[in-house]
Amino acid sequence: MNATTTRGALLAALACVLVGGSFTANSLLGDYPYAGGQFLRYGLACLLLVPLGGKGATARLRALTPRQWVRLALLAAVGMVGFNLAVIAAERTAEPAVPGVFVGCAPVVVAVLVPLLDGRGPQREVLYGALLVAVGACTVQGWGRTDGAGIAFSVCALAGEVGFAVLAVPVLRPLGPRLLSATVCAVAALESAAAGLLADGAGWLRRPDAVETSALLWQAVVVTVVGFVCWYMGMQRIGAERATLFSGLIPVAAAGTAPLVGTGSYGLAQAAGSALVGLGVALGSGALTRTGGGGPSVIRADGRTPPAAAFRGNGSPEGRGDAASGMPE
Repeated sequence: MNATTTRGALLAALACVLVGGSFTANSLLGDYPYAGGQFLRYGLACLLLVPLGGKGATARLRALTPRQWVRLALLAAVGMVGFNLAVIAAERTAEPAVPGVFVGCAPVVVAVLVPLLDGRGPQREVLYGALLVAVGACTVQGWGRTDGAGIAFSVCALAGEVGFAVLAVPVLRPLGPRLLSATVCAVAALESAAAGLLADGAGWLRRPDAVETSALLWQAVVVTVVGFVCWYMGMQRIGAERATLFSGLIPVAAAGTAPLVGTGSYGLAQAAGSALVGLGVALGSGALTRTGGGGPSVIRADGRTPPAAAFRGNGSPEGRGDAASGMPE
């Protein structure tokens, strides 16, 4: 790993740890209307992110094609609003560990899907690392009571987690992490408002109490603004395949913070699963290898990943797949 990939790995890891720690905040919003909470979260995050969009933000947005706008709408609907809806629906008839186990398999799906979309085969070390991460994430969470509906909605949650990474790849290059985060938050806020009006009518939004306000602020400022920007900056540097490996840290962080608020315990299974996640991340990210031939899947100008992006000793990707330079941040 060189300076660029190390920085990308750290950014992706930080984003996933923040998301994992946010489950405590989610538990404080059980009585708040779902759509209204998502609207406030993403709306506030958008307002905070807009000033960070950088120079030429308006021109970059105007340059997007209709197909790219459709992709952004799908990214918000599938990877943000839809993902959260699927988790909530799954937990109506299944214990929280069940959707967690399915979502923990996202690194394996992305490790296979992204190369196939690029017309190449999966990278062996990334795939092996993703399998270890998935097993580790499942070990941390265990399994729980469920039925057919719980499994079906858990599969939908897995699709949302995969979509959050895969759908972003072609629009990350023209927008950059900050503007992309601001744009999808704006779209997600509009989609949440529409869903709330259709499902709950006039009761879709109410004034949150002090505890709910604190939880929503944490989700908007820390998890969404900081977490999304770090996630996409990490993906910009190491590619979707390797960035998604770090989603295995989400259940690890959730399990580690649960004892602090009395909502869970951290035992031998959690420790063993955490070790497997760490080993899988290290293997898949290239931290255990010295050669650069299996370099990360970086993002090319057309939004695709080159089949052989080898990193040289100067820290710059070979060819035109430079994920660290020439891209807005």
